[in-house]
Amino acid sequence: MKTTLALQSINRFVNRLKKLHTLRVQGKVMDRARRKSLTANQRSKILEKTGSRCHICGGKIKEKNWQVDHILAHAQGGIHSPDNYLPAHALCNNYRRQYGAEEFQWILKLGVWTRTVMENRDGLGVALVEKFIKHERVRISRQRNNTTNQKTKS
Repeated sequence: MKTTLALQSINRFVNRLKKLHTLRVQGKVMDRARRKSLTANQRSKILEKTGSRCHICGGKIKEKNWQVDHILAHAQGGIHSPDNYLPAHALCNNYRRQYGAEEFQWILKLGVWTRTVMENRDGLGVALVEKFIKHERVRISRQRNNTTNQKTKS
């Protein structure tokens, strides 16, 4: 992580995040071929690798409520092989997306710092909580609408 350079100014920090995003988007391997499904035995072995724990958050994984996550993202050239997979909660896997290591580390740092700011309940913290709650309500509302629309189409 190029921490020292990125933290020299606001512009350098924002530009570093933009550059990481651009590199991720440009580096995507657009392989639209359908990947084969993993067998039950392969999934079981992948889950065993971490002792039935999510490799992202470390939380316990319930038997049917998990996804396989690429170690090297498929969009970055990761192969479809049990050796390139680890178990993850669906929520963790979906938020991790296709971020590269440095970009995801920055996201984690920002998230932890933001949580602390919100707990302090100063002006910035309150504004962040309000914006986050508004964002989540809209997101959840869209999910409900999509679910309702899918049921009515059936």
